Amino acid sequence: MKQERGYPIVTVTPKGERALKNGHPWVYGAEITRQTGAENGGLVDVVSSGGSYLGTGFYNQRSKIAVRILSRNANDRFDEAFWLRRLEYAVAYRRTVMGPDDFACCRLIHGEADQFPGLTVDRYGNLLSAQVLSLGMERVKSLLFNGLYRLLTEQGERIDGLFERNDAALREKEGLEQGKGWFPLGGAPIPTSPVTEIVENGIRYGVDVENGQKTGFFLDQKYNRRAAGRLAKGRRVLDCFTHTGSFGLNAAKGGAVHVTSVDISAGAIAMAEENARRNGLEGVMDFRTANVFELLTQMAEEKRRDYDYIILDPPAFTKSRQTVRNAVRGYKEINLKAMKLLPRGGYLATCSCSHFMTDELFRDMLRGAAADASVCLRQIEARQQAPDHPILWNVPETDYLKFYLFQVV
Repeated sequence: MKQERGYPIVTVTPKGERALKNGHPWVYGAEITRQTGAENGGLVDVVSSGGSYLGTGFYNQRSKIAVRILSRNANDRFDEAFWLRRLEYAVAYRRTVMGPDDFACCRLIHGEADQFPGLTVDRYGNLLSAQVLSLGMERVKSLLFNGLYRLLTEQGERIDGLFERNDAALREKEGLEQGKGWFPLGGAPIPTSPVTEIVENGIRYGVDVENGQKTGFFLDQKYNRRAAGRLAKGRRVLDCFTHTGSFGLNAAKGGAVHVTSVDISAGAIAMAEENARRNGLEGVMDFRTANVFELLTQMAEEKRRDYDYIILDPPAFTKSRQTVRNAVRGYKEINLKAMKLLPRGGYLATCSCSHFMTDELFRDMLRGAAADASVCLRQIEARQQAPDHPILWNVPETDYLKFYLFQVV
């Protein structure tokens, strides 16, 4: 028997009903026809125009996403036991898909893909780094953070602290303030430093959870970096948009003759150089602070053939549908120039981390670039994000990373 319902009711349009029935977890404000007593950050029941129950979720009228669905089971009780079960499921999944070695450095909670809408938690060895982007999650974060800490420590994992990276502009759209700092975990002492060391694919990195990108490091390319490194033996590699050097380091460890890593950020290059020293790879690597677009243009104009392997790992060129066309031009420019710079038989690793740059768009762009460069692409691998960033097929927003390895023939 279904439990007595005590939550405010939100009624949605037929369009909103279809989306929920197809498994999407969001209700947009424009899809709501009526609501009774809903409180921002509180739980609501979502129903169809005919009164059929569709799910329960967090409500926030300030946000374009007015309801974030938590459950479609009318018998669920959203108490501490409910949230602890969700945490156990998420951790058990990572132990399964990442294995004992990679579990020490992985994403533990991936928002909607783990049914924690708006919440990200990454593990960097002894430190956790979290980002909360929804009002509902903000209200239960203390329960979640302490519950995750207890769960991991009971399983024998060493966790010294959790740092909140709530310095994202998206929080303002939820009516939340930006900020960052240590979260007090169950009375445990606050760590003295936000910097820790991780090992990924046998390579050591320094990670700063307070000042690094996103939550401190880009974990989603873990296995793509390893795949790229396998092709590097005996090659001269140009690693573009290197950030802290991860693709270049994998190439150097994979046996590259030499690796040049480039980024526009002097701070990122300094970290990349330190990571090379940390791994004893500085002898086969050099680093340049430069605009990748300008560098590739200059090299193309000079018709240089300095490299037989180019890696392109740019930031997201688009974060909305409105700017996709401009993004396509940006992606095509760097890929076209890379293809022109490579000799026949050279290798290209290229990717996009934008959900709005769909795989179809990305592949079409690559075809156009190859045609304009008068080359053919022999596909070696097509890859996506690591499995600790799971993709829900009914939630296309969780499918965002495209990664391709090619030989230019």
